[in-house]
Amino acid sequence: MLQAAGQALVIMVDPMRLGFLFLGVIIGLVLGVIPGLGGIVGLAILLPFTFGMDPYSAFALLLGMGSVTTTSDTIPAVLFGVPGTSGSAATILDGHPLARRGQAGRAFGAAFTASLLGGVFGAFLLAVSIPILRPLMLSFGSPEMLGLAVFGLSMVAVLSGSSPLRGLCAAALGLLVSFVGTDPQTGTQRWSFDTIYLFEGFPLVPISLGLFALPELADMSIQRRSIASGTLVDGRKGQMEGVKDTFRHWWLVLRVAWLGAALGAVPGLGGPVVDWIAYGYGARSEKGGSETFGTGDIRGVLASEGANNAKEGGALVPTLAFGVPGSAGMAILLGAFLIHGLQPGPEMLTKHLDVTYSMVWSVAVANILGAGICFAFSNQFAKIALVRFSVLMPLILSIVFIASFQGSRKWGDIYAVFGFGLLGWIMKRLKWPRPPLILGVVLGDIVERYMFVSIDLFGAAWLLRPGVIVLFSAAIIGILGPFVREVKASRGILAMLGNLTAPRFDVHTAFYAVYISALVALVYFTREWEPLSTIAPLIVAYLALGIATVSFFNHTFRRDTEVAPGGRRIHFDTSADDDLPRATMLRRAAAFFGWLLGFMGSMALIGVIPTVFVFVVLYMRVEAREPWRLVGYLSVGMTVFCYLLFEKLLLLPWPATVVGDFFPVLRDLVPSM
Repeated sequence: MLQAAGQALVIMVDPMRLGFLFLGVIIGLVLGVIPGLGGIVGLAILLPFTFGMDPYSAFALLLGMGSVTTTSDTIPAVLFGVPGTSGSAATILDGHPLARRGQAGRAFGAAFTASLLGGVFGAFLLAVSIPILRPLMLSFGSPEMLGLAVFGLSMVAVLSGSSPLRGLCAAALGLLVSFVGTDPQTGTQRWSFDTIYLFEGFPLVPISLGLFALPELADMSIQRRSIASGTLVDGRKGQMEGVKDTFRHWWLVLRVAWLGAALGAVPGLGGPVVDWIAYGYGARSEKGGSETFGTGDIRGVLASEGANNAKEGGALVPTLAFGVPGSAGMAILLGAFLIHGLQPGPEMLTKHLDVTYSMVWSVAVANILGAGICFAFSNQFAKIALVRFSVLMPLILSIVFIASFQGSRKWGDIYAVFGFGLLGWIMKRLKWPRPPLILGVVLGDIVERYMFVSIDLFGAAWLLRPGVIVLFSAAIIGILGPFVREVKASRGILAMLGNLTAPRFDVHTAFYAVYISALVALVYFTREWEPLSTIAPLIVAYLALGIATVSFFNHTFRRDTEVAPGGRRIHFDTSADDDLPRATMLRRAAAFFGWLLGFMGSMALIGVIPTVFVFVVLYMRVEAREPWRLVGYLSVGMTVFCYLLFEKLLLLPWPATVVGDFFPVLRDLVPSM
C-alpha cells in the first residue's frame, strides 16, 4: 500500500495534473460561494470535459472541484446567513451571529482551518480504511440505516435550545413536509392537491434558502443596517484568532471529522444529515454547548465545518469499494469510472490501486489548496459585512431567487422559497427553532424508506438487532434528556404542574392555533389514501398534535421562564431591532416581503434576467436613494453576471413569461423571456 501511495504521489506531482487539480479547486470554490449550485452541479458540468483525459487528470479535476465546495460555502453562510450548499446550513447558526458582532474574520479562520483538517482527515481515512471498513459496511442493513436516521432525529433536542417542545413540533412539521408527493410504496399522491410540482415533493434547495436566508435578509432590511452595523470588522487579526480557536478545540475538530468521515461512508444518508448530526453531537458533547450553540459560539462553527469536508473523503469509500455512491455527487462520479473503463470494487484495491491513491492525494491536496485560497481572501470577504444593506440586499435576493429555481426548475420553487421564507421569519421572531424543521425534511424520506424495507425483510425481528437497539436507545436518551433536566430543575412533575398562572393569549397563541389547525386538516386529507401510505404520516401527525397541545398548555398556563431585563414578558422577538416600534418593524417587514412579491411578479411578466436589472435599480433608489452611478454599475454588472453564469454556462431553462408568450420574437433576443 505504501508503495502504491508513493507511486500515486509521483504521478500526481506532474505539472499538467496539478494544473487540472488547481482548476477544479477554483471552480469548486466559485460554485460553493453561489447559493443553490454546489458540487453536484459542478460535477455534472465538468464530467463531459474528462473524455479525453487520462484517469489521473480526470479525477484530479473532478475531485478537486467536489472537495472544496464545502469550504467556500462558508462565506455566504457566515456573511449573509445564506447556505452556499445544503451542507453549510448548520454553520449559519453560529457563524452569522459572529459576523453580526464584527467577528466574521474569526469565523472564517476557524471554519477554513477546521475544513482543512477535516478534509485531510477524510482523505487519510479513505487511504487506510477501505480494506478495514469493507466487512463492517457489508453488515449494515436497512434496520441499521433506519437506526442511524432516527439517531439523527434525536439531534432535535440539542438543536431546539431552551424550547424542546417547539423543536419537536418543528421537526414533526419537517417530517410531514418530507412526506409530500408520491408514496414510494403504493404510488399514492400525498398532500399534493393535484399540483404537478408537488408530485415529487418539495426540493431541499428552496426550503433551506427560505428558512435560513430570507429571515436574515428580512431582519437586515427591517433594521436598515449592514451585517455588522456599528462594529469594526476583525479582519486578519480575527482570522488568526479563529485559527487559534481551532487548535484550542482540536479534540472537538478531530471527533467531528471522524464522525463526518464515518457517516459520509454510509450510503443513503447524504451531506445535510451528516452536518446536522455533527453539529448536534458537538452541542451535546461540549461543556455548556446546549446553552451557547446557536448564539455565536465558535465551537458550533468548528463542529459543522470539521465534519462537512471530512464526509467527502468518507463518501468515496463505498463508491470505490462497492460501486455504491456515498452521496449524490459520488453517483455522478461513477460516470467518470465508466468513461475511463474502471470498475468500482476489488479491482480498485488491487489492479488499479495507483488510481485509488491518486484520488486520495487529490482530495488531500485540494483541501489544502482550497483552504489556502480562502485564507488569502477572507480578509476582503469579511469587509463585506460593512457594506450598506441597500447595496447588498438586491444582489443577494437576486441570487437567492435564481438559486431557488435550481430545486426542480419550476415555478413552484419560487413559491416555495417565498412561503418557507415567510414561515422561517415568523418562527425566528417567535423564537421557534428552525434547524429541527430542516432536519425533519432531510431525514423524513430516509426514515420512511428504511422502515418499510426493514419490515418487509425482517418483520418485527429487526427491532432486536444489536445495532438497532444501541442507536434507538441513544436516540431516546437524546430526546428525553431536556425534559428530564426540566423536571429536575422544577423539582418534580407536581411542582411543574403547580407552577400555573392565569391563561394568556398572544401572538404565540395564534401560531399554535394555525399549527394545530394545519395538522388536523392534513389528517383529514389522508382519509382517501391507500392504508399503507398513511402509516408514517399519521404516526407523525398524531404525535405532533400531542406535542403541540402540551406545548400550547405550557405556554398558555405556566408562568414565564423567559422575561426581558425589565421583567416584561417576551412574546415577539424584537431584540435585534434596536427598540424599533412594533408598528415600524411590521411595516418594514411587509415592505420586504412586498419586494419579494414584486420580484416574482416581474419574473412572470418579463423574465428573470430583465427582472434582476429592474429590481437592483428600483431597490437601491427607492430604499436608500443610492447614487445613480453606483446603481448603474451594480445593476449592469449583476445582470451580465447572471446572464453569463446561468444562461451561457449552466444553460438554465427559464420559466415562460407573459411578454414572451405574446411576443415570441423577444425570446430570441432575451432567452429568459
